[in-house]
Amino acid sequence: MLLILVLVFLSVFVVFALLLAAYGAGASDQAKQVLSNLDAALASGKPELRDQIVDIRKDDLLSAIPWINRWLLKIELAPRLRTLLYQADLKWTAGGLLLMCAASFSVPAYLLYLRTGVIIFALLIGLLLGFAPMALVLFKRSQRFLRIEQQLPEALDLMVSALRAGHSLVSALRLVAHESPEPISGEFRIAFDEQNYGLELRTALDNMVNRVPLQDLRIVVTAILIQKESGGNLAEVLDKASQLIRERFQLKRQVRVHTAQGRLTGWILSLLPVVLGVALYLVSPNTMSILWTRSIGIKLLYTSAVMTITGALIIRKIVNMEV
Repeated sequence: MLLILVLVFLSVFVVFALLLAAYGAGASDQAKQVLSNLDAALASGKPELRDQIVDIRKDDLLSAIPWINRWLLKIELAPRLRTLLYQADLKWTAGGLLLMCAASFSVPAYLLYLRTGVIIFALLIGLLLGFAPMALVLFKRSQRFLRIEQQLPEALDLMVSALRAGHSLVSALRLVAHESPEPISGEFRIAFDEQNYGLELRTALDNMVNRVPLQDLRIVVTAILIQKESGGNLAEVLDKASQLIRERFQLKRQVRVHTAQGRLTGWILSLLPVVLGVALYLVSPNTMSILWTRSIGIKLLYTSAVMTITGALIIRKIVNMEV
């Protein structure tokens, strides 16, 4: 058994080492090719070389491995994964995320199958662990959105000050892009650059809402667009929106305080069976192994897993209140 575990570890290590080497070599070769094409195009004004620059700019690298990149370009999942990675501020590719999910699923599932011999139990645990990289992406995304939501009232105050000082709306966007902290400054900088490079202000603001789908930001963008069409005092509108966002954020915090006990109860009830089972296995492996060596134990495992997941989802539904 120890020899099998060592061989599995070495094989996984070799696979990851080869993938990292391919990633580095592919990125280096691609960078050299891009630089050579740009140098050639700048040195000679041939139209075919300018077309190559356009092709380079339109190319989206979803994975450093060529066949995975071609496969991801054909399916609809890749743009969604790329959007999630951008919203989480992670420098991963969609192919890298899928490879991490596959590795997190296959290695634990194989080791559990070697240990227990129950393929369904190994697959269930493998699926749970295989979702871990995606759960990390979603967690980083929610944390980044929370920071943007917290920084939005201060950004609106900067815009209000700039508008009352006589600056235009575009200048106010530029002020937020340069004076506000990350990550909200980056989003306003992209919107300002898009508008500065020729896009309409409505399109630039709509793109920002698509990148950051927050209700508060959608309220601000809607107020700006309505004011651009109907007229009025934009500084006063943004000031009222800033006050509304602060009151809404304060209400959300109060709701989280009142539901803290329910959320803690959900975490304890969800993790207690797993932690207790691992602890009992470490104390008495022969006693706990009955759960996956006998048919009645396997049925109890499936039933407890279904009931635990159902209870966790019900508690999550109760404590999650939309404000």
